[in-house]
Amino acid sequence: MDFKSFVDMIDVMTCVMSVETKEDGSYGEIRIVTGNQAYVNSIEHANPDVPQLLTSKFVPNSLYQNYFPTDLNFEDFCFRCAVLKQPMHTYVHPDRFDFWFNLFMMPLGSEGNLHYCTYSQVVSRNADTEEMSNTSASIASKVLNTCIKLRGTTNFQHTMDEVISDIRKLCDAQSCVILLTDDENRTCTALCESRNEYSMLPSMTGVLREGFYDLVVSWKDTIGGSNCLIAKNRNDWEYIKQKNPDWYESLMKNHVESIVLFPLKSTDETLGYIWACNFDIENTVKIKEALELTTFFVGSEIANQRLVKKLRILSSIDMLTGVLNRNEMNNRIDGLRKSGSEELKGLGIVFADLNGLKRVNDNEGHAAGDLLLKNGAILLQNVFVGDEIYRAGGDEFMILLSFTTEEKLVEKIERTKKLSRHYGNVSFAMGYCYQNMLGDITEVLKTADERMYEDKDKYYKEHPELKR
Repeated sequence: MDFKSFVDMIDVMTCVMSVETKEDGSYGEIRIVTGNQAYVNSIEHANPDVPQLLTSKFVPNSLYQNYFPTDLNFEDFCFRCAVLKQPMHTYVHPDRFDFWFNLFMMPLGSEGNLHYCTYSQVVSRNADTEEMSNTSASIASKVLNTCIKLRGTTNFQHTMDEVISDIRKLCDAQSCVILLTDDENRTCTALCESRNEYSMLPSMTGVLREGFYDLVVSWKDTIGGSNCLIAKNRNDWEYIKQKNPDWYESLMKNHVESIVLFPLKSTDETLGYIWACNFDIENTVKIKEALELTTFFVGSEIANQRLVKKLRILSSIDMLTGVLNRNEMNNRIDGLRKSGSEELKGLGIVFADLNGLKRVNDNEGHAAGDLLLKNGAILLQNVFVGDEIYRAGGDEFMILLSFTTEEKLVEKIERTKKLSRHYGNVSFAMGYCYQNMLGDITEVLKTADERMYEDKDKYYKEHPELKR
């Protein structure tokens, strides 16, 4: 067949691929046999509207790796279309390109152990939501179900446990996990995991160990600029073995026979990964299609949760000292006042006011005053470990101790005063109130505050030269 004349009749960028098969049923080399003028121009002429490849010269019948790195997903599509004679279509955004690809592949004939298919592509800078949602009714229904769960949840962790279970069942996999990464602290944590009762795969709690983050970091290079990694046959495993031998050894050691791995992203940030192990390889294409859509929404929701958490921290933490702020203190007190909680039994309130802050601000400047506040907060955090410390405002802190005893409370106050000399010129006037039975927290606060001012008056009587 005259492949060149055939592709020249097609307007969009189109080439003909050849896939070599071996006697054992696996595939060998995959080549770009020829291309129409639009396809050749996309390689040989620089154009901001098309992706730039590894070479600017098109050579007929060259290995596809001459143009872009090894991509197992691309190879699987070529094999299915050219060898198994299945028409293929996908809409995808590979990491290595800043483009969305609308890809179409149609099977052609075979000659001996060489099998052929067309490969057509339409590229764009921005995603087409209609193309993204153009999927089968069954997959669309499952993905929509996931979206509804995520959007309507009031318990994010519980919902994610449900979602990962749904994904595992969709893939008919033995295990499915969402792993979150923290690049700043070089750690990773399992957000959720689902395993079937017959799985021989280890739980992630047994796998996450020191150094596992370094293994996770290596996955990006193994995926190789594609949007995911799927390993299900000899060719795939040989690629992983050569590309990432440490990970390959870990997978084999843990009885992984097949894996589909997707990065979870929000814009350009990788939040973590989702994967399914020992899945139904007969439905690989549908599984890939479903996970492509699902990860888009899951990644977005995880990013939203992280943002909300950051905003919650910013709204509740005093930015100078790092302790809880006055707004958080008021909310906590209001909650205790309304609830009549058992927490009011064995409750201690401490007010601690920094002595001499105004003098330091006036004589040494506000930078020195800020340092005094920070040192004071550090002292309180080191003594009142596990207790709630609030900056009530200015030079005043409040500490709330739950389910404690008066003896422990007094011991911490005495320890604070004793350690003060080790934290620069930190000195606290302190007052406390303790109640062992249900009572009015307003009275507890009032008593602690009055005692703190009594202690401050005593301090300045002993140090009149420091009186502000």
